[in-house]
Amino acid sequence: MPKRGYHHGNLKQALVDAALQLIEQKGPSGFTVAEAAKSAGVTPAAVYRHFEGREALIAECALQGHRIFGDLMEHAYAGGHPSALAAFEATGRAYLAFARKFPGHYVAMFESGLSLQANPDLALAAQRSREVLETAAAKLSEHIPEDKRPPASMFSAHIWAMSHGVVELFARGTPGAKAPFPPEDLLETGIGIYLRGLGLIKPDS
Repeated sequence: MPKRGYHHGNLKQALVDAALQLIEQKGPSGFTVAEAAKSAGVTPAAVYRHFEGREALIAECALQGHRIFGDLMEHAYAGGHPSALAAFEATGRAYLAFARKFPGHYVAMFESGLSLQANPDLALAAQRSREVLETAAAKLSEHIPEDKRPPASMFSAHIWAMSHGVVELFARGTPGAKAPFPPEDLLETGIGIYLRGLGLIKPDS
């Protein structure tokens, strides 16, 4: 009889699922390979059939997360929005939604200290979602003369950082971190203030 933790014989994914739960509960550095194996219902030796160690297991969690995240970002951007601004704002909301729905993946992706340079597959997956935001940023700035247009990579990075900050402070359910406004409203108004400051959207009348 298969041990608890096997999912249709897919030991590798069972270990990833176990690691995601542990990452969510204890953080990326708060668990051992043995704990992941126990949670998946296998011996520690079984882990090494698929992963070199804990870092490789976390990297697989991050890789799967980036792929899900890229899908969500692309779907959010291509959602038939009435304006370039609406499409741009949708990518920010997708960031918040992902962090809420996939907390283990989120932490593995952004808080585990993994080196993208050492993992080409991970770097490629991470680049995909960044490119969606940069594409949205470039579209948003098309109406500005090229010589006066801020680099799309620059202001998309700023929006990324703003989204991350809202997630960390107000959208992760940390005790005592409640904001007086919904995280989506905080992010949307922050994006609006920032983009108006750059001259990318018109001031409120």
